[in-house]
Amino acid sequence: MTTDDLPETFHVTTDEQLRAVSNLTRHRIMAVLRFEPATITQIAERVGLAKGSSSYHVRLLERAGLVKVVRTRKVRGVTERYYAMAARSIELPDPGEGGPDLLMRHAVADLEAAPADGERHVRMAHLRLTDEQFAELGARLQALADEYRELSEPSLPDASLVFALFHPSSHAQAEGDAK
Repeated sequence: MTTDDLPETFHVTTDEQLRAVSNLTRHRIMAVLRFEPATITQIAERVGLAKGSSSYHVRLLERAGLVKVVRTRKVRGVTERYYAMAARSIELPDPGEGGPDLLMRHAVADLEAAPADGERHVRMAHLRLTDEQFAELGARLQALADEYRELSEPSLPDASLVFALFHPSSHAQAEGDAK
């Protein structure tokens, strides 16, 4: 099975699924499986875990339906399983007002763990947009991310793209929350 055969989106709907994706290690395992299937040994090497820890985390992801076995083969009498993502992308429920955004927390953790001497493009811009401009920018960012995801080649090094387009809380609301 290739990533072309996967459904486009997996919607996280249960507490078990949300707990599974909330863990940073499992988030990193899913990143390994995003473009090509891998065995527990391969996952352990890529994420920097012991095989037993990798196996534990993959089993939790499999039980939650986020990853699945896509191929098996016999190696010296042992069945080797290849795991892949259950879909090309994972859609999380809205965190709700004041709730932490899981993807942003994982993105910041991944950025902080990235080699300091590696090339990075990090920028924050404050904009004043009409509702129409806001919607158009969101659509353009999504289309750009989709375009480059289609160009992704499993043999190339990983790169992460994270964006957040949102209306921050108003200054008056933020001051009220601080009191």
